Amino acid sequence: MAVLTFFWIGIFVVSLLVLLKSSDYFTTAAEKIGLLLGMPAFIVGVTIVAIGTSLPELISSFFAVAAGNSEMVAGNVVGSNIANILLILGFVAIVGRKVETKYEILKVDLPIFFASALFVFISCMDGVFNFWEGIIGILGVIVYFSFAVNSAKKSGSKQKITKKEKKTAKKEGFWSQIGIMLIAGIFIFLGAKYVVASVINLSTIFNIGTEVIAISAVAIGTSLPELMVGYQAAKRGNAGLAFGNVLGSNIFNSFAVLGIPALFGAIVIPSAIVQFSIPVMIGVSLLYFFMIQDKQLTIWEGLILLLAYILYLAKIFALF
Repeated sequence: MAVLTFFWIGIFVVSLLVLLKSSDYFTTAAEKIGLLLGMPAFIVGVTIVAIGTSLPELISSFFAVAAGNSEMVAGNVVGSNIANILLILGFVAIVGRKVETKYEILKVDLPIFFASALFVFISCMDGVFNFWEGIIGILGVIVYFSFAVNSAKKSGSKQKITKKEKKTAKKEGFWSQIGIMLIAGIFIFLGAKYVVASVINLSTIFNIGTEVIAISAVAIGTSLPELMVGYQAAKRGNAGLAFGNVLGSNIFNSFAVLGIPALFGAIVIPSAIVQFSIPVMIGVSLLYFFMIQDKQLTIWEGLILLLAYILYLAKIFALF
């Protein structure tokens, strides 16, 4: 039993690393393509980078539904959304000490962000996320990304990319970046497949629900791309990308990562997620909604967010 346990732990770690590293290559290439197209930093964050950093959640959700463990999908989505706000933004605020964005997010982006969280809450109250709710979710993400792209055309002059960034992107070439994205996509596929397989086997070995592993270990693991994007953005003083990435990633998770797999089978929502984790997601989304009204996060707010995440994990594992 011990050998089998270590084997599947090893498979989980290796496949998660493959998933994350390939997502990193995919996201970097996608970001460079966005820069070549002249997109503002915030728009790159809420569209191209947000989709790229959400690929681990999306692909692993497909495999979970196919394997008959759809409860992993809700755990991954809800857990990732909570981690993005409390862990990622908390970390970025501490590293950057004070991060802010000039992009106008109050009128549309934040309301859609909170609406996507409410969508998850309302759709999952009965314990099942079905085909038609999936359709609504897909329509929701299409509407949001259409708005984001339209905003890029109107606000392009507000957040210019640097000459150095554009020169680097041009030097590496448009089609070479497309090639990197395709190769990375193959490894994302393989990494996600074995992440799901290892979670299913580990939940059986440890006799705990797959949703518990999904909402903690898998959610944190698949949120690491957002963490790296946020860290690099904070170091470069490019808070627009960090804010946009979390907003776009959460919206994409709520609408698409739940919506697309639901087209291939109903997603079961465990009662523990409905009763505890989804209300927590609504609460932290509301907290972020108010925190970001001044378009900035301080180091003190970052500390509060990280402490809240530690408390959440402690409650998930019933440590106190």
